[in-house]
Amino acid sequence: GVAYHAGRLGIPATIVMPSFTPNTKVKHTRDHGARVVLLGDTLAEAATEAHRVAAAEKLVFVHPYDDPRVIAGQGTIALEMLQDVPDLDTLVVPVGGGGMIAGCAVAARGLKPDLKVIGVESAGYSAMRQLLAGESVTAGGDTIAEGIAVRDIGRTPLAIARALVDRVLSVDEVAIERAIALFLEVEKTVAEGAGATGLAALLAYPQYFAGRKVGLVLSGGNIDTRLLASVLLRGLVRDGRIVRLRLMIGDAPGQLARVAGLIGGAGGNIVEVLHQRLFGVVAKATELDVTVETRDRAHVGELLAALQSDGFKVRVLEGVDA
Repeated sequence: GVAYHAGRLGIPATIVMPSFTPNTKVKHTRDHGARVVLLGDTLAEAATEAHRVAAAEKLVFVHPYDDPRVIAGQGTIALEMLQDVPDLDTLVVPVGGGGMIAGCAVAARGLKPDLKVIGVESAGYSAMRQLLAGESVTAGGDTIAEGIAVRDIGRTPLAIARALVDRVLSVDEVAIERAIALFLEVEKTVAEGAGATGLAALLAYPQYFAGRKVGLVLSGGNIDTRLLASVLLRGLVRDGRIVRLRLMIGDAPGQLARVAGLIGGAGGNIVEVLHQRLFGVVAKATELDVTVETRDRAHVGELLAALQSDGFKVRVLEGVDA
């Protein structure tokens, strides 16, 4: 946002980002004419570098979340959502440093005092939830929601959250991955990890949303294509739509074709075959690992039944429970 508006106004902008920032976000920021500095393994380290650069080069420092003007700007998200869907009664907002949920809470509760505002953090960075509960903050580790991997909540957002936020939920990595995959598969929308946390919370905590008109803030779509591909493939494995089977077959001509015929006849699509004759098998046997695309978990059961009915001993290695 800073890079975009600085470019429109002809103002030079320097944006400091952590070294792990997705390449797509870095490229888009540079495309708006900003200078990008990549430094630090955390958002806190990047913020320290931003302060140093601002002081050394006599630049105006724009805090990403602990600034009333930034908070007010982010609050326009809630204004636009309520303009489009006036009967919303619950708003779910990703929480990093707290600026977005603070702005959305002020705007939404100003228009609809009874509207519930719920925040969502990744489980490894639950600083807002911990602070609101009076707990000490313990945060760290890798997360796919790197855009909200913040340990230090802003003082102004925290004060607003204490007054206006109803609840803050935490979601784990698997839930976030599922939400990314669902956004793409169902809504045809690319969401980054941080942006998908709202849907992850909706699925993980249905008791807080049942019967309510819920608005989810999808806060970003900056996710590297390689990571997105990995998330989608892992989702297929979890859903049983990609499965790896292990069989023991005789080391003789035609055995592999027999297995392939059974799997194909049952509607499975073989994507990879690995076989080995040296480790842990008898001299005239081969261990065969077959990776198969399937329709769903029930279809996996059909494949197992087809192979077992023809005399093969088979077990599931990955994808669904054996």
